[in-house]
Amino acid sequence: MTPVNLVLMGMGNVGRAFIHLVGEKSGLCRERYGLNLCLKAVLKTNGGFFAGRPLDPGDIAGLPASELAKHPAWKPGLHLDDVLKSVNPGVLVECTPTNLHTGQPGLSHITRALKKKWHVAAASKGALVVNFKGLNAFARKQGVSLKYSGAAAAALPTLDVGLFSLAGTEILRIEGILTGVTNYILTRMEESFSFQEALKEAQAKGIAEPDPSLDVDGWDSAAKILLIANSVAGMSFSLKDIRREGIRNVTPEDIQKAGKEGKSLKLLARFDRRKDEPKAEVCLTAIENTHPLFSVSGTNKGIVFFTDTMGQVTVTGGKSDPRGTAAALLKDIINIYRQEWSPCL
Repeated sequence: MTPVNLVLMGMGNVGRAFIHLVGEKSGLCRERYGLNLCLKAVLKTNGGFFAGRPLDPGDIAGLPASELAKHPAWKPGLHLDDVLKSVNPGVLVECTPTNLHTGQPGLSHITRALKKKWHVAAASKGALVVNFKGLNAFARKQGVSLKYSGAAAAALPTLDVGLFSLAGTEILRIEGILTGVTNYILTRMEESFSFQEALKEAQAKGIAEPDPSLDVDGWDSAAKILLIANSVAGMSFSLKDIRREGIRNVTPEDIQKAGKEGKSLKLLARFDRRKDEPKAEVCLTAIENTHPLFSVSGTNKGIVFFTDTMGQVTVTGGKSDPRGTAAALLKDIINIYRQEWSPCL
């Protein structure tokens, strides 16, 4: 049995979903993978939970914000450095809000963890978008893993397919619906909702954030295609290299026009290396009903890899919700330790 110490940064929707999942899946991880998940600390900006022994996920995940400070394990002002120097290295799980331009606060958290030889599983994108090469090189130097499935379309296994299932191929082109929020809004607009009505519904259901700019203006898709292309195709894109548009100006007339032509409007993230100058972009596209992503609806996502030897490979599903992102984090943690176990045949 391999003990896996976990430190969670961030206690928003994804962070809470991850805590729930650790409690739910701890037995499976012991039985199937030989991993004993030990949640050692959960940190927020104003403090955190830390008791020197594993925390009970069920005792923390459901606490309302007003009750956090009353918990006996709550330490006001607790800092990540305090925890990292007190606990044997394991995995830092990074779930703080994303800033795509500064990378903070995740950039500082991830750097601190790597310096202490902690593995990292990240759901936040900012740090990797800002310093993709630097962080990956530093992780290799430290002899630890930096995983970010949760930041690259979460429950949709983009990196797994591109890095492992398509190993040995040249990935020539990628097309993906990578943001469930925008796909949900466009789906509802095909059902006669206006943009504002569909957005308001998505926010009411917790699908979209109160400030939906990252999603509806295409930033989220741009960050994801950056991470995917840099990872599976060896690119060195920065955010400024990616042409980007969103869905804020889509009208019912645009939806109707596409429908009359037998097409569907999708916000596609694209990468193409077939020309002298590889490019990545996010653009609103009316796709034909023969396109493999035509029927991807609601909060589901999809990605198509075009390769030199395996042809066209498509994966769809992976609907957007906090539980799916938490599941991607758990998958990354299991895969960090995969070399230490073998499946029972």
